[in-house]
Amino acid sequence: MDKKSKTKSKTKGLKANKESSTKLDVDLWEHNEDRFTSCEFNTERRANNKATTTAGAVGVVCPGNATALTLTASGSAAATSAGKEVITAPQLSTTPTAISIAGCASGTALVTLDSDAVTIETTEPERGNWTGRFDFLLSLLGYSVGLGNVWRFPYLCYNNGGGAFLIPFTIMLIIAGLPLMFMELSFGQYAALGPVAIYRRFCPLFRGLGTGMIIVSAIVMLYYNLIIAWTIFYMFASFRTQLPWQNCEPEWSTENCFSYAMADQCETLNGTYYLRKCYNATFAEEHNITEMALHALKRPPAEEYFNNYVLGLSSGIEETGSIKFSLAACLLLAWVIVFLCLCKGVQSSGKVVYFTALFPYLVLVILFFRGVTLPGASTGILFYLTPDWKQLANAQVWGDAAVQIFFALSPAWGGLITLSSYNKFSNNCYKDSLIVAFCNIATSFFAGLVIFSIIGFLAHELDVEVKKVVDQGAGLAFIVYPEVVTRLPISPVWSVLFFVMLLTLGLDSQFALMETVTTAILDKFPNLRQYKTWVVLFVGIFGYVGGLGFTTNSGMYWLQLMDKYAANWSVLLIAIMECVLIAWIYGSQRFLNDIQGMIGKRSRLWNCFWGNMWRFVTPATLLFILFFNWVEYKPAQYGHYVYPMWADAVGWIVGLLPVFVIFVVGVQQVFKAPKHLSFKDRLKHLLRPTAEWGPAGRPCVNLHAERYQSQNYDGVTNTQILISGAPLEVIPYEDATNVNGNANDNFNGNGNGNGNGNDNGYRDDAMQL
Repeated sequence: MDKKSKTKSKTKGLKANKESSTKLDVDLWEHNEDRFTSCEFNTERRANNKATTTAGAVGVVCPGNATALTLTASGSAAATSAGKEVITAPQLSTTPTAISIAGCASGTALVTLDSDAVTIETTEPERGNWTGRFDFLLSLLGYSVGLGNVWRFPYLCYNNGGGAFLIPFTIMLIIAGLPLMFMELSFGQYAALGPVAIYRRFCPLFRGLGTGMIIVSAIVMLYYNLIIAWTIFYMFASFRTQLPWQNCEPEWSTENCFSYAMADQCETLNGTYYLRKCYNATFAEEHNITEMALHALKRPPAEEYFNNYVLGLSSGIEETGSIKFSLAACLLLAWVIVFLCLCKGVQSSGKVVYFTALFPYLVLVILFFRGVTLPGASTGILFYLTPDWKQLANAQVWGDAAVQIFFALSPAWGGLITLSSYNKFSNNCYKDSLIVAFCNIATSFFAGLVIFSIIGFLAHELDVEVKKVVDQGAGLAFIVYPEVVTRLPISPVWSVLFFVMLLTLGLDSQFALMETVTTAILDKFPNLRQYKTWVVLFVGIFGYVGGLGFTTNSGMYWLQLMDKYAANWSVLLIAIMECVLIAWIYGSQRFLNDIQGMIGKRSRLWNCFWGNMWRFVTPATLLFILFFNWVEYKPAQYGHYVYPMWADAVGWIVGLLPVFVIFVVGVQQVFKAPKHLSFKDRLKHLLRPTAEWGPAGRPCVNLHAERYQSQNYDGVTNTQILISGAPLEVIPYEDATNVNGNANDNFNGNGNGNGNGNDNGYRDDAMQL
């Protein structure tokens, strides 16, 4: 459909259906899914055209009892000039259109329309979908496998028992990371909405959860692209015959800069290298220089290049300084790349990820075979893998494993919900979550082999122990590795390869963060979907302007502060609330039924396993991670620099902002609830899904018992839907002859199929379902 104009959907020939017109086969739905769309009835046309009065009925099939219903328009079909005209049900065609029926609870009904009698108009541009299954899978893989797998996991593994660390890491993946990933992927795919819109319909009281996720993603998006800008800077700097950080250049080095190449040359002359100068043996002995050289502070050229030239690092966060124009230019280029890849939404980013998600694996393989052939590589790998089983009794090890897997898969940021919301309804998100979880741990382990083979080589070259040169985070990527490549033949080639790998790793995560923010905007204002490119451009400009503060001389201090606080406790609290809402309030089995409506019926053991995970094991693990983080909390510091108290206060404010928003929105919803309800009833009312909750624009493929465990879907009464903004009543098909113009009598439709009277202003403006 053309997104820039309202178009009438045409009746297309669908695959032959062996079932009756009121029961569409599941295979029919799966083969023709792209033809199902959200729709709106032209009630004016029907009201003004008496010929359509008798043809205005719609056949509906609800899960559970598969009872055919008929739908009558309020005040149009019944309130005719005769006043008592009986409307008979016509023969229905098999042209299907999906419509939200509130009474079907989370198993939205399948509606069969008579296309000759009803005019259907699409008033909102479509959200769009992944153009292929691997688009989503690779995007999800790129989002989950990021920089942390390369520059943090190897250090944690070495620091927490070597190979023994894989045991707690795998266990935490199974009981915390995988359940949350599977939950969010299923959640987003089922409703086909971003975080803000999905919680607005799923639970009005906690609709702020989606907003909290967007705040977290937006803050991380601002500084994460700066890391990509660093990789672009280093990538361009590597395109020369000699790497600029190979020697201590006067332009950016201090007297403490220690060039190992110059030191080796000085040693061959039987001299002593001290404070960037080579002293002959006699002079060194007379002035005690040899002794001072042994205890002198030695900074490698790569460290001073990064701190003094690339960052222009100031003495502290209070000394802002000026913007580094070289970094600002690289940041602009990073945002241009992100914009070009996302300007068409998932249709464009889904193709880019074929390169950005797979190229890092190619580089890791190349670096692995180069690394294991270097002298000292075996020492580094043994240092990485040698298990220390005693460490398994240390709570710190389990805490680090839990924190790493939680932040590696990135649940509760909104990215998983956003990416899966563009899936087809029948996509097997369960299989996708298993694949990505396995790839995550395998990539982390393999990256550790690559990194420690290179670190072992550096330790061999410097003739020091491996633990003296090992590092994590930005220190590993922009100091240790650049120092290593200066000692390799054709060092610019290895430098370019490494930083292009970091660039592609970072871009995948940035794509998901950016898509999360833009999807929230487009779900809130659906009419802007036809201007998606402009929305992406606006968000990109906002991101660039907001990120300029990180390019100042104090930018690194701010980046570390945001990284420590922005996505820490608030994300854990959001994840815990998410588990409670879905597994306890909505119902774990009810949610599992929804999932099986998408991926097919599963065994009782499967249902029991995931139900208990979401209800007990995963929330308990999240509470453990939260408690561990609080116990291990230390004020922010970067290297030897300790942040002032006011900076920590700013960090706390930023970190708790999403939680504060959730609380404020919840209070606001309580005050907006029906005034005649008591406080307790208001809470119960707001904890139920709204009338629009369900599989957005798609029928639930649960028409056959063998594909679905029917539960909570036994009756459809007192149901209501919105057609062109007007409420319509759904009554049993066999009672259609008794309407007698009373279609307007009962508009108190329930919100979730349980007769809870959820029609009090919480219906979403954008009718997606």
